[in-house]
Amino acid sequence: MRIRTTTAAVVAILAVAVSGCGSDDGNSDSKADTTQSSAPETSSAADDSDTAPGADLPPEPTGAERDAVLAAIMDVNATLTHDEAKAIDAARNQCAALDGGAANPDHSAAQRFSYAGVTLTDDDGSHINTGLRKTLCPES
Repeated sequence: MRIRTTTAAVVAILAVAVSGCGSDDGNSDSKADTTQSSAPETSSAADDSDTAPGADLPPEPTGAERDAVLAAIMDVNATLTHDEAKAIDAARNQCAALDGGAANPDHSAAQRFSYAGVTLTDDDGSHINTGLRKTLCPES
């Protein structure tokens, strides 16, 4: 009986979480929405805890800009670009943290990009931030 109650509670929580992700204001394409909602909970790629309120995500890069962002990430660790959608999502969230005045952006980048069995250092995070500033989110 306890298993049924626990299962029902988990299903209810997941239903609420999924329904909250379903709102669309028409400003984003469905591909960006699916990459964010399909990311596993253990990933820190979509973590926006260092993002200041009101900081906007840059638009998802395409073409040569996307290639440049992936190259900047690959320059730090090639394993991080095996899942390109996850790498781009992490990059967009990191840009929001950089533009939102994150307290320790190098550490934030290291945490955000530590996935797929790769653990980055703050120095690696600094290199990612440098690459992102040259590609996806230049300083204003």
